[in-house]
Amino acid sequence: MAALTFELQTQSKTGSARAGKITTDHGVIETPIFMPVGTAGTVKGVHRNFLLNKNDINADIILGNTYHLYLRPGLDILQKAGGIHGFSNWDRPVLTDSGGYQVYSLSDNRKIKEEGVKFKSHIDGSYHVFTPENVMEIQRTIGADIIMAFDECPPIPSTYEYVRKSMDLTHVWLDKCFNRLAETPDLYGHTQNLFPIVQGGLNKDLRKASCEYISSKNAVGNAIGGLSVGETEEEMYEFTAHCCEYLPVDKPRYLMGVGTPWNILEAIDLGIDMFDCVMPTRNGRNGMVFTSQGVINIKNKKWEKDFSPLDPGIPNELSQYYTKAYMRHLFVADEILGLQLASIQNLSFYLWLVGEARKHIIAGDYSSWKVDMIQQVKTRL
Repeated sequence: MAALTFELQTQSKTGSARAGKITTDHGVIETPIFMPVGTAGTVKGVHRNFLLNKNDINADIILGNTYHLYLRPGLDILQKAGGIHGFSNWDRPVLTDSGGYQVYSLSDNRKIKEEGVKFKSHIDGSYHVFTPENVMEIQRTIGADIIMAFDECPPIPSTYEYVRKSMDLTHVWLDKCFNRLAETPDLYGHTQNLFPIVQGGLNKDLRKASCEYISSKNAVGNAIGGLSVGETEEEMYEFTAHCCEYLPVDKPRYLMGVGTPWNILEAIDLGIDMFDCVMPTRNGRNGMVFTSQGVINIKNKKWEKDFSPLDPGIPNELSQYYTKAYMRHLFVADEILGLQLASIQNLSFYLWLVGEARKHIIAGDYSSWKVDMIQQVKTRL
């Protein structure tokens, strides 16, 4: 077993885009990377073979969620199965969100104290408590390669004083996370690596203080939280760039919960290495298809007799097999296959996009390529 390592391979000459390589006990992750969200131990509607196949999605890493996996199937089952890798038959890296964001979203059904958070299950109404200590133990039991610190995500807008207290609490919890992790062994024969999370809302002095505090912990990677929760895109980019000024250059940077294809391309240019978002699968199930030519509402009648490939610009097998007309038919007919194929297409596109970004970072023309690509992928077809 070995701790996660990060090799910074190329730095853009204009902008701050980086190409790197993260190595974990379950495999190598080339960055920049998008992580498909597998909230409850599965990427919704997507068979693992599509996630593993180099001609389809080919995900180096997927994300699971502590809150959901803790409630269902529960820790006893996960432990008996050998953790999330054994339970889901996934042999590549996994990252688990600590559940802090999910608890934050239960604003009407949770109570925050310095010791932790008491919340009500969305499944059966039962009460539970998450503390920094037991969240570390829960993530140990789930068995992810990268585990996230327990934090509080303040809502936007919030008062300066609330955000400051929230940030201080996140830092107190971070210390407790590190202490408990040091007291407990890795499980299932692989290293479990902790990423702290920057908070501070839309306040540059607090963001700077938070970046400096978590950087002092010398963790193997760091995350930026509390963005993509209601601020404007311009504010997201401004505060992402601000955080990247203070986070270590030699550690991977993870921007949590972001976002659209153009958000990702902009954030890569600011120095971000890792992303996750439910948008590809959630929007896909609602008929929004992301392609290399632009965004398609596949339910629109204009696609009824369009027998061209779904996305001829990316080399995945699905895009070559199925036409826009057939995809529209599946949605109009309420066929489950349509939801699955749209999810696969969107994830394929996202992984293709960050792969192309990596190629252009290495080639040295990322910033100019990004401008053209953003215009292209934002186009409504």
